[in-house]
Amino acid sequence: MERLVRRPSLKDVAREAQVSYQTVSRVLKGEGRYADATKERVRETAARLGYLPNSAARALVTRRTRLIGVIADGSPRYGPVSTLVAVQAAARDADYETLIATVYNPSQEEAQTIVDDFLRHGVEGIIVVAPRVPTAQISRLGKLPVPAVILAPGEINREGFTVFSEDQELGARLATEHLIGLGHRRIMHLAGSQEWLDGQVRLRGWRAALDAASLSALPVRYGDWTGVSAYVIGQALVESGALPDAVFVASDLMALAFIRALYEAGVRVPDDISIVGFDDNEFADQMFPPLTTVRQSFDLVGRRCMEILLGLIKGEEVDTTPATPQLIVRSSTALRTV
Repeated sequence: MERLVRRPSLKDVAREAQVSYQTVSRVLKGEGRYADATKERVRETAARLGYLPNSAARALVTRRTRLIGVIADGSPRYGPVSTLVAVQAAARDADYETLIATVYNPSQEEAQTIVDDFLRHGVEGIIVVAPRVPTAQISRLGKLPVPAVILAPGEINREGFTVFSEDQELGARLATEHLIGLGHRRIMHLAGSQEWLDGQVRLRGWRAALDAASLSALPVRYGDWTGVSAYVIGQALVESGALPDAVFVASDLMALAFIRALYEAGVRVPDDISIVGFDDNEFADQMFPPLTTVRQSFDLVGRRCMEILLGLIKGEEVDTTPATPQLIVRSSTALRTV
């Protein structure tokens, strides 16, 4: 029978490096003051032996699991996926592991079952990535025995759940104000699905900017975040013969397809119509023309979310001021010439 190879322990590293196991533990945690040569010898020995910390054993000693439960919306779209990746990266940077459950239209019973499972694993806190209304309903579970942060634009704090997000309503206002500043007065909004909180707050920001400038709002055209929906809306708009001066499109993907429909009909961007998107997707600056858009910082959101959760775990005051998006001006917008 093949003999199982024993996993190297902290004491194996200490014996090989000729130091105490307390020294090994502290050096690998980045604690204590030791000579550079000692720290280098410990780290080199640990790497050579293939030593990995035992999180279960650490939890028994410290009574902390360093586990975070993450409930993520099951949508495969750019925003939710990017947000989840950012949260996971921020957790790793904070030396936490994540347990992830994806949901799409969770009932309260399903949400409670997931939370209960997280608690059985000993999570120290929970993060909910909730771009859509059904996922945001998880905040109605009530007070939990561990801190919980919900990433949900436009939502408010509820008992047991602290809300944080990027200020997408502000982003929509920045986009619309940019078009107003270029002299455009007939500014349409091609909205995303209103089942999404993102779609709701971006629509709200567009309207607020028009109201502040005493401009009338044109009828809203509603897409579903897909390029296909925006392409069809673009075709219909051209055929109607009632093109606006400019369009604020709720996502870069929809803007890409919308611009294609315009070009196929001989409508030039930005000569005939200015277009602003939202997201600053990786292809935004590769479009023709390069797309003026609102940049969301998913990395910043992930880091801030973890900072808030860790602060709550420690019982500290936390800053939940929304992250600020940035308007990126490129070539798809221009001064109104008529």
